[in-house]
Amino acid sequence: MKNIPLYVFIAKCMSIDSQTGLVLEGGGMRCAFTAGVLDYFLDNNICFSYTIGVSAGASNGVSYISRQRGRSRYSYVELMREYKYVGLLPFLRGRGVIDMDFLFNVFSEKYYPFDYDKFFNTHQRFVIVTSNCLTGEAEYFEEKSDPDRLLSIIRASCSLPVMCPITYVDGIPMVDGGVCDSIPLHRSLQDGFRKNVVVLTRNKGYRKKEKDFYLPGFIYRKYPRLRQQLKLRYKHYNEQIDYVESLERKGDVLVIRPRRELEVTRTEKNVNKLAALYAEGYECAKQQLPGSGLLLL
Repeated sequence: MKNIPLYVFIAKCMSIDSQTGLVLEGGGMRCAFTAGVLDYFLDNNICFSYTIGVSAGASNGVSYISRQRGRSRYSYVELMREYKYVGLLPFLRGRGVIDMDFLFNVFSEKYYPFDYDKFFNTHQRFVIVTSNCLTGEAEYFEEKSDPDRLLSIIRASCSLPVMCPITYVDGIPMVDGGVCDSIPLHRSLQDGFRKNVVVLTRNKGYRKKEKDFYLPGFIYRKYPRLRQQLKLRYKHYNEQIDYVESLERKGDVLVIRPRRELEVTRTEKNVNKLAALYAEGYECAKQQLPGSGLLLL
């Protein structure tokens, strides 16, 4: 079934637009696609009263809420071109395959400062998903006053398991939100948002392979519940995709996703590929929008 054009979706839910949510999947560097979608939203004054993001979807989402058009693209393209912050070298330095210290300290303070005032003063809700290492369950945070805590939460949400160090939020060890809730559509519905726009970073029909996730015994040895979640992640992800597609067929969600199978990995370093994926995200959003000036608030 073809995607429902956004103008049809909006026409259906205009009477309940205050209950329309925006759900942002993660995917590491694949979220260059999401950056393109969100920049198109900003260019066309499309905002939502509620946004929930996971992992790199969350890091893109904060720049969207603070109205910093182009900030996410800069991190994927220009910043990557000048500073190779993804790869073996930062991993050997103890910073993870994606250099979290560079992204959440140097980049956010020096290269493209985050507008905390704009973010904290907006009336839009922004929910960030992390995975609790102790309980093996998803945690959902909203932070609109403390800059340091906000950065810690986003960093935790982006901390790819095994590939990046564990991040602590309020003294609790956390990793990538995608481990426990890759596509938090259920949470948006629970929070009262009956219609949703869902931005995915995989093409239609993608499913994770059903295979055992091998994890050496010494990794996350102290966190057995997290280890169990990692083993079942493929199953839970596929169930979430099935659910998204079932609501898509009913017209209750609009899904914006890549049109073709991705050549970009979650630790992609090729700047040209990242720039092309950003452009694809922008174009996919543009093709599903009737025009500018749509405001969902």
